[in-house]
Amino acid sequence: MLDLEGPDAVAFAQAQFANDVAALAAGHWQWNAWLNPKGRTIAVFALLRTGAESLRLLLPDFDAAELGDTLRRFVFRRKLAILPRPDLGAAGAFAAPAAARGAALAGEQDAALELDFGAPGLPRTLRLSPAPAPADAAAREAWAMADLRLGLPRLPAPQREQWTPQQLGLKRLAAFSVKKGCYPGQEIVARTHFLGKAKRAATLLRVADAVPPGAAVVQEGHAIGNVASAAGHAPRLALAVLALERDAAPLQAGGAEAVPEPFVDGLAR
Repeated sequence: MLDLEGPDAVAFAQAQFANDVAALAAGHWQWNAWLNPKGRTIAVFALLRTGAESLRLLLPDFDAAELGDTLRRFVFRRKLAILPRPDLGAAGAFAAPAAARGAALAGEQDAALELDFGAPGLPRTLRLSPAPAPADAAAREAWAMADLRLGLPRLPAPQREQWTPQQLGLKRLAAFSVKKGCYPGQEIVARTHFLGKAKRAATLLRVADAVPPGAAVVQEGHAIGNVASAAGHAPRLALAVLALERDAAPLQAGGAEAVPEPFVDGLAR
């Protein structure tokens, strides 16, 4: 977790991240992304507006201290503190939240915050508190699989800066804006949106256990895309970025059949 605090916190986030932070009301959260200047996704995260001058980033796949160090290079003279929060833990449950609903947070910033992290077809609750996160590998894997079902990419380091938001399906999460002012990669994102030039899109696949992120997806002997995220075992799920123009022939990944699965809608915030 990473906190941004100070009078310029919102303006700084508005200039750096792909979604419209300025329009986010206090006590609410949104999906957001940080892109490189070529419009490729470095990180996907939940951004919470915990107060009028405070934001919190929940980073499932990016080290908070590393991101904080990188963002500080762009602070210049802004009145802003960027603070990793190793004192806070995150615990999830496959159940509807008690009080949080949709994008509205429930609870207190540093005591216990509850987020509605699921959808009607796959309810989940995420709680942030000073309690340490449970060390349960099986539960973490089940959570990562649910992320993929809901269309949330989980990007390991080799898959960063490979994909545009459109290719990763971040429109499904309402995680980027084509209307707000300039941010790194905005020109590429807007051009793709308004000129309709996206040639690849995210597809959820059920794959063999050995298939890793980066693996090629093949149809009739030709590679048509690659796996961006993968999680789980028997079944194993993969979020793959595939060519939009393809026929109905079977797909393969890692030398075994790859079967398309439907996403669960409703995680947009």
